[in-house]
Amino acid sequence: MSFRLKFLALAMVPAWLACAGLATPRAEAQTARIAAVVNGDVITNQDVANRARFFALATGQAPTPDVVDRLKSQILQQLINERLEIQEAERRQIVASDQEVAAAISNIEKNNNMPPGGLRVKLAALGINIDTLIAQVRTQIAWNQVLRQVVADMGRPTDADIDRQLALLKQEKGQPQYNVGEIFIPINSPDNTAGAEKFANTVIAQLRQGAPFPIIAAQFSQGETALQGGALGWVGADQLDPAVASLVSQMPVGAISNPIPVAGGLIIVQLRGRQVAGQTDTGSVILNVRQVFLPFSSPLNQKDPTPQQRATIEKVHAIANSAKSCSDMEAANKAAGNEKPSNPGPVNLAQVTPPAFQQLLAHLPDDKASPPLIADNGVSIVMICSRETQSTSLPTRQQVEEELFQNRVGLAAQQELDQLHRRASIQIMQKAS
Repeated sequence: MSFRLKFLALAMVPAWLACAGLATPRAEAQTARIAAVVNGDVITNQDVANRARFFALATGQAPTPDVVDRLKSQILQQLINERLEIQEAERRQIVASDQEVAAAISNIEKNNNMPPGGLRVKLAALGINIDTLIAQVRTQIAWNQVLRQVVADMGRPTDADIDRQLALLKQEKGQPQYNVGEIFIPINSPDNTAGAEKFANTVIAQLRQGAPFPIIAAQFSQGETALQGGALGWVGADQLDPAVASLVSQMPVGAISNPIPVAGGLIIVQLRGRQVAGQTDTGSVILNVRQVFLPFSSPLNQKDPTPQQRATIEKVHAIANSAKSCSDMEAANKAAGNEKPSNPGPVNLAQVTPPAFQQLLAHLPDDKASPPLIADNGVSIVMICSRETQSTSLPTRQQVEEELFQNRVGLAAQQELDQLHRRASIQIMQKAS
């Protein structure tokens, strides 16, 4: 569900489970490993734990038992939703192809200024197998195709619809626009509210510490922009939920919002840029950068760095003082083993997080190395080679048509999922804490 929209409309258990009270000890042990049964499909406790571990790793948390347990309740709800979605796709004989999955991952990278293969590299650096993300993306693609079938009955936007939207966009010239990222967390029943809020606050805490927004959105957002890494793009206030519009008008660029209640759930917003329609500002600045990264041999304890870590930081200081050009940076990174690519690809200044790093890049002169940037796994410096300001223009008729159609898909998403929940046989065997 995208908050482009201002509104959203809103069994029987398998016989062997019904006899659980008569089960043998062996059967009870097997049942104990089941977290939920969705229309006869089993979700195991291991499934929940694996997804919770993925979330912890993706957000930079140690996947300790306490962290995993804290995430299980909301992760289970997400897995139930996904199982309902994939069951409906299978019923309609919809299968997402490998080519569609590859294109979607490429799209996530492009929309978040990552080079080709950058998402795989980022996940690998976090110790995460990309197959986990691929499975989620495959479900999202199939579910989106389900929704497009549902919406197809309503018809494509007419020429009159497109004309009206273009006229509105022309009227917005001179009005504020916001470049927004979103993560949508659904609430399917009042009983799930506390778990959704707890999950949202965990997500927010990690995003504010620098966890990669596109990866978190792609894996854990339940809105249709998940396949774009949460990238909603440039929108006017009239295209946003009123609560969201009020907040983004006051947020600093780069900030992450608190959970925002909207119809159907909660939204977490990242403000990536602000501009006036028909004009440009720093939200449209694209940076060409180079980086040098030197790894630590063990995780950093800031209070007690190891001799190797101290030596690495000193070495990066020396590189920063001697590097006078982007070619110097490339040479230094190559000499250091190319642990990370020296050219991370085009960087949209408005999408840089955390805000302190965005401000550093905004004021860093070209061809001057930054101060060392110290993380748990290593230390890096960056240099801006050039910067380009992109102009804005009205979208094409085809782009407007697709956006209007996607708005209808967003409207259908929560309605369809609610209906699937009402029709489903769902038994939660153990409440995750």
